[in-house]
Amino acid sequence: MTRAVSLFAVLATVGLLPWLSGRDPALTVLRARSAEQEPTEEALSAIRRDLGLDAGPLSLLGDWAAGLVRGDLGTSWVSGTDILPSVASGLQVSLGLMAAALTVAVLLAVALVTPVLVRGRGSAGAVAAMAAAVPEFLLATVALLVCGVWLGWLPTSGWQGPAYMILPALALGVPAGGLLGRLVADALPAVLDERWVELWRGAGVSRTRISAAALRRVLPPLVPQFGMVAVGLTGGAVAVEAVFAVPGIGRTALGAAKSQDLPLLQGSVLALLALGLVTGALAALVRRRLLGPALRDAGLSLPPARPVRAHPAVPVVLATVLLAAIGWGLLRDPYAVDTTARLASPSWAYPLGTDGLGRDVLARLGHGAASTVGTAAAVCLLSLLAGLALGFLPGVAAGAADIANALPPVIVGILVAAAAGPGTGGAALAVALISWPPLAAHAAALVQEVRASAFLTAQRAIGARPLWILTRHVLPSVAAPVARHALLRLPGIALALASLGFLGLGAQPPAPEWGLLLDESRAYIERAPWAALAPAVALALLAGLAVSGAASARGRGARRATGHTIRKETARVVRGTAVGA
Repeated sequence: MTRAVSLFAVLATVGLLPWLSGRDPALTVLRARSAEQEPTEEALSAIRRDLGLDAGPLSLLGDWAAGLVRGDLGTSWVSGTDILPSVASGLQVSLGLMAAALTVAVLLAVALVTPVLVRGRGSAGAVAAMAAAVPEFLLATVALLVCGVWLGWLPTSGWQGPAYMILPALALGVPAGGLLGRLVADALPAVLDERWVELWRGAGVSRTRISAAALRRVLPPLVPQFGMVAVGLTGGAVAVEAVFAVPGIGRTALGAAKSQDLPLLQGSVLALLALGLVTGALAALVRRRLLGPALRDAGLSLPPARPVRAHPAVPVVLATVLLAAIGWGLLRDPYAVDTTARLASPSWAYPLGTDGLGRDVLARLGHGAASTVGTAAAVCLLSLLAGLALGFLPGVAAGAADIANALPPVIVGILVAAAAGPGTGGAALAVALISWPPLAAHAAALVQEVRASAFLTAQRAIGARPLWILTRHVLPSVAAPVARHALLRLPGIALALASLGFLGLGAQPPAPEWGLLLDESRAYIERAPWAALAPAVALALLAGLAVSGAASARGRGARRATGHTIRKETARVVRGTAVGA
């Protein structure tokens, strides 16, 4: 029920975009049809009547839904052409790009998993973790700069043949393949240590057959994660298509949002949403097929993965380098313009060079940390509070979480930007709307575990009030682990905000936000690559902090079992209750 309500809310939001938009759609259409015509009230009223914008939100939503049922997505406000052919053409290009990206991802995942199957131990390593953490828009920019501009190996824009597909597919497929390979490779060693593997080896079963059985054992619990990776490709495709000027559905949606061509935006977002939902449904179907009828309802889960060992000095070094650059930049003026030093190379006066207006890149990098990381901290706190609250209502949160997981941040950012305009607040709202499900799931699992503990039964038996139990036992046991989980997600949230800034949906010029800095430097990336490399390296260091921090947390968690503290508290309270009685 909650899933249906959440899906209806998303569809209603898409259908009401012309009404929700903070701008006057009639003015947008008038400018598109005749830029020189005076926007008089009579002209604007005529356009509103022509488009049906003066009929009210319910009538607007009903007309849009009726057209959707007939297969009519409307007419573009800018070009005046039917939207369905444009959406179908862009979707065809995006599906081809995603298929190529999935091929790259599978090949990379196989390369990461094969050594574990051969040796029976090991992990995907730090390289895979870094590949999984680097956002697609950043990898696309670096690939364009290195392989397209410096080396000249491959074309950097357009969609005219297989060669034009290579760099976009690599930018999309490498992070996805790193994540898939890491998930499987981390889970395999624990499975290969299970009793049945030893029995099969003793019976003379071949290594190939054991490896196939181990993969079949590993894959079903991980298939939902694979589905989320595929959903993430739809969001990553928007940025990659923008970088390489690929005429896909993501670039179409982004262009429609910026030009306020809301009917075209509605059709594009609807196609992207359908891609995400279909991908999630296919993942669920594959999982059911892999489990079979006997294990379908058994709740099959993997044994705990072996901890990833991260050297404790790695996060310290990364944080030191990043903080040093930020601190140095904060001492300088990010808005001072020196036209005589435009696109100046790094020097003592400008350690990281200058941008196209002659502004200090180091200063803008340092001051941009407040916008990028500070906003991410606020979003992280909001997601933590929402996750804790919804963790006590798992039935309500489950359906909404499924829909939220099917919406990448870029898609939500496009919708928010279309309704409220681009800006830091809109980008923060977009990321907050979809960043709570993992925290809510974590909180729900902990709440269920704590409520089933014996010490709570003892507390109820001695007459403790529910509010006292909630505030003194349940919340402290749940809040601390979920808060640590939220803190580990802080770099990822910052990267999501940077991606929206990169696409022009977040902070606006002249704000020194990291994603915006990377976007501004694309125009002169051939002449001044250092202006793009500075925010790119900062974002890569942020991704490295996310990986190393998560690895350290997993290592500590493996050494200290999840339920150990609760079991100790159970024994202590039960003993105290017995003595008091």
